[in-house]
Amino acid sequence: MPFLYFSQDCTRAAEQLKNNPRHKSYLEQVSLRQLEKLFGFLRGYLSGQSLAETMEQIRRETTIDPEEDLNKLDDKELAKRKSIMDELFEKNQKKKDDPNFVYDIEVEFPQDDQLQSCGWDTESADEF
Repeated sequence: MPFLYFSQDCTRAAEQLKNNPRHKSYLEQVSLRQLEKLFGFLRGYLSGQSLAETMEQIRRETTIDPEEDLNKLDDKELAKRKSIMDELFEKNQKKKDDPNFVYDIEVEFPQDDQLQSCGWDTESADEF
């Protein structure tokens, strides 16, 4: 495998490898995300990082921080985060063919005696 791949970002390198006609038939069952992680591990190894450091870096790059402000990201990083969210959604989605699939689930939520009220949803006669 050419070392040219390791000088690029992992996403672009994975796309090039997956779309390469020589490798396409072997990699059609491998997700792009898996190839990106593989390139991340190889790049970390070649740059002298320990396995633990590389794994932590890949974990940070492939998980979504719920406190992160996505409005501050550039288009490329936002697209990457959306891709991660889409993949997680697809993985957790229940489909009709799944054995645990139940159509039209009704859930009763427990009524807490101390419901928190919000100021915006209280009706007032003075407002109308």
